[in-house]
Amino acid sequence: MATYECEKCGMSVNATCGKCDAVLVNDSIDLPDGGSVQVSKCPNDHGKIKSPMCCGLDMGYSI
Repeated sequence: MATYECEKCGMSVNATCGKCDAVLVNDSIDLPDGGSVQVSKCPNDHGKIKSPMCCGLDMGYSI
């Protein structure tokens, strides 16, 4: 299962889609100003959310 883990404190979470129970995958959205935002998305196109945060940082993604 995919896990998001905080690089600072080590806390981790597993994330799945509430509609189909698929493991969310890491992705990013490109912003008009040239930046990007890390998101977690359903591989079955049920949507996306801002990736989890902990200690003020985006949690890193691993399988």
